[in-house]
Amino acid sequence: MNKINRLFADNANRKLLSLYFCAGAPTLEGTADVIRTMARRGIDMVEVGIPFSDPMADGPVIQDAATKALRNGMTLKTLFAQLKTIKDEVSMPLVLMGYLNPIMQYGIEAFCQSCVDSGVSGVIIPDLPFKDYQETVEPIAKKYDIRVIMLITPETSEERIRFIDDHTDGFIYMVSSAAITGAQQSFDEQKQAYFRRINAMQLRNPRMIGFGISNRQTLASAQENAAGAIIGSKFVTLLDEEGDADRALDRLFDALSK
Repeated sequence: MNKINRLFADNANRKLLSLYFCAGAPTLEGTADVIRTMARRGIDMVEVGIPFSDPMADGPVIQDAATKALRNGMTLKTLFAQLKTIKDEVSMPLVLMGYLNPIMQYGIEAFCQSCVDSGVSGVIIPDLPFKDYQETVEPIAKKYDIRVIMLITPETSEERIRFIDDHTDGFIYMVSSAAITGAQQSFDEQKQAYFRRINAMQLRNPRMIGFGISNRQTLASAQENAAGAIIGSKFVTLLDEEGDADRALDRLFDALSK
């Protein structure tokens, strides 16, 4: 069974926590150690960002991390080589999150093969059109047992949400708002109504809520309305400030308790 599916199947009665960070930031060689530390500290799933020069959905924090990673020399080839070194050490699911252009340049089939070789269970491609996913990406991803995770936002129609639910597997990434990534202090009533609306749809796939989670209030709201929460910008900021994943996690867990 794919590690993503196993994670949700084995933890139906527990809320999950997934963290995002950008490969190659703050240092080129630190990616594997960051993942090792997350595994040791009990993080359930890790999203590893593929740095890209034009990240349209990302806020300034993740944009800055991507810029730093690219300057450090991070590439997809380098990332896969680094992940391969910890393939047998880390049991939690690893999900790559990146834009379509670098993946297409690498080659979809070569990308999926490299995912298998390096222990990656899924991929999130925010700018992948669903038609292209169905026609080009899905058949290859299925061949290699790689989950392609789709995003939904408050603006996504019910028809499209149900279509995504019917044609994908793993989990659905539920974006808390239509804005770019970035930490928020609370989720307003409009976002809460969005959460309730999706809950009422009783989708087949589990959902993880991301974008804006940075404290106890936003974490609790996300976990109440989905299988778990995804934290990106807050952790990326702390990792950059500390330069050490353990200290960054200490500060993150402290922030999530307040």
